[in-house]
Amino acid sequence: MANTSSIFSLLLLLFLNLPVFISNAKAQTQNSVGMNSVSAVFVFGDSTADPGNNNYVTTTFKSDFPPYGRDFVNHIPTGRFTNGKLASDFIAKYLGIKEFVPPYLDPNLRIEELMSGVSFASAGSGFDPLTPQIGNVISMSKQLEYFKEYQSKVAAAIGQEKTKEVITNALFLVSAGTNDFVVNYFTIPIRRKNYTISAYTDFCLQNVQQFIQDLWDLGARRIGVVGLPPMGCLPLVITLYSDSALTKRGCIDTFSSIAQDFNQKLQIQLNATQIRLADNGSRIAYLDVYGPLEEITSRGQKYDFEEVSSGCCGTGWLEASFLCNPKSYACPDASKYVFWDSIHPTEKSYSIVFQVLQPIIDYIIGN
Repeated sequence: MANTSSIFSLLLLLFLNLPVFISNAKAQTQNSVGMNSVSAVFVFGDSTADPGNNNYVTTTFKSDFPPYGRDFVNHIPTGRFTNGKLASDFIAKYLGIKEFVPPYLDPNLRIEELMSGVSFASAGSGFDPLTPQIGNVISMSKQLEYFKEYQSKVAAAIGQEKTKEVITNALFLVSAGTNDFVVNYFTIPIRRKNYTISAYTDFCLQNVQQFIQDLWDLGARRIGVVGLPPMGCLPLVITLYSDSALTKRGCIDTFSSIAQDFNQKLQIQLNATQIRLADNGSRIAYLDVYGPLEEITSRGQKYDFEEVSSGCCGTGWLEASFLCNPKSYACPDASKYVFWDSIHPTEKSYSIVFQVLQPIIDYIIGN
């Protein structure tokens, strides 16, 4: 009877504590495949993801001077095209990897900093090879070359196997495309002579597809690809293409429709790629920035924005890069503005976009 009583007591104890055991096991499982297993963040693209690579490039597409960085740590103009942090910085912090994603070209980066991730992005770049040539910036293909160089540097320090492990468990973010349309197709006549807008969209998407495949071939397995924003809501586009920009500063539907078409095709393409590569443990997903940016530009008051169609810097209609400089007027409170300059969102806008993207980030990393 004593043994029976002991067994009964043990079973009762297990039953009473079963929820705790299950909860702990679930937490351990989540930690093993979730955020704690993300080794690094690697970022590719344009000014939406460039934390300062263009500081080391001979180009006019720079932002390493005030008032850029006004609300960054110690008010430093790092080369980010905004007043503070980028969405990729918020993502890196959310994953518990680092506070900010540094530029790969920074010569002062230590190996520990390299190992936890860097950005290869360059303001003014795009998927069309012609786009980065306009501003003499780093092409997407060159960014891939830098990533190969990165792997060699890290392998020399920690070995091939550990480097492979870092790459396999890293999150890869790709954010580009707006320059292909706004800076290239609609500004310079070269592509318009040979492509309709629909054909040019397909041309850019073919380059996206090749870029993702190249990333995968280099070891990337968790990839998030950012779609286009509502391009017709960019202050610069409103200024240049509105019938009456002085009095009517609503979004230009034509440009936003192009972005929607691009995004729909991109989603189909990425879903097909995910299905094709799923057996290899890949997670490739579309990151929607169109939705949150359209929401905050159309319903600004809901998010405590006072200005949705002009940037904080200068008039907010045309200024960006060197046109937004130390002599430029800057609004007192950037958190009241959706856009920092005539093209780029404020830190607050990037923060809102990140919050919307968080569930998709969780999916990509397997959380």
